[in-house]
Amino acid sequence: MENSRYLECLAADFDRLRTVAQLDPAGAVPTCPGWTVADLTRHVGEVYLHKTHAIRDGAEPDPWPPAELAGEEPLALLDRSYAALRHELESHAPTDQAGSWYVPDQTVGFWIRRMAQETVVHRIDAELGAGQPVAPIPADLAIDGVDELLKVFVAYSVREWSDAFKETLDPSPGRVFAFRTDGAAWHVRTGPGTFAVEDGDAPDADAAISGPPAALLRWVWHRQPGAEVTVTGPAEALAELHGCITIATQ
Repeated sequence: MENSRYLECLAADFDRLRTVAQLDPAGAVPTCPGWTVADLTRHVGEVYLHKTHAIRDGAEPDPWPPAELAGEEPLALLDRSYAALRHELESHAPTDQAGSWYVPDQTVGFWIRRMAQETVVHRIDAELGAGQPVAPIPADLAIDGVDELLKVFVAYSVREWSDAFKETLDPSPGRVFAFRTDGAAWHVRTGPGTFAVEDGDAPDADAAISGPPAALLRWVWHRQPGAEVTVTGPAEALAELHGCITIATQ
């Protein structure tokens, strides 16, 4: 996806999240246990402000969040943080340096993509928490989101922080997982210390997950994908896959 397209999607999903967040601030968010919609709103605002600092200062601030943010009204924090984030994203070239936890890409472009994907997932959370219909997710954004989760979150995390995955991956006999959607496919090979992702199908897969792009994105992020996703394979293989995704995204 082009950076301009990420920014377009970010704006649309922010608007939807902001609208929904006002409908039922006390609503429980089923995909974020223990959070209300207001808690979710505050979290997104804190994330936006954190990435604003990562771009502006060249490093991710730590510790985070500052104690003074706790007293700010969630929607006001969301609005203020989004305005600051957009200013930084739009006043830098995508190739400009920015601090990030993902060592292979220390650029503003990394955060343009990440914030577009962060926002679409959390606006789904807000919709579910407020009891609203989940608005359509563009296919290109959904496909990119699956790609990002598999490669940037899970595969990278297994390489960099392998100890966190030992309990899940050390017993693995070595498995192949296929992800299939309209216009894209990936296959994942797992084993002790291994979560390798490549583009393309794997006809010999031990387990397969397939569905429309939006539903597949919701499946990989554990966001109540519904019946549109078809999952085949043994329970122990799927538990291994879910375990890796959960550890990488928590």
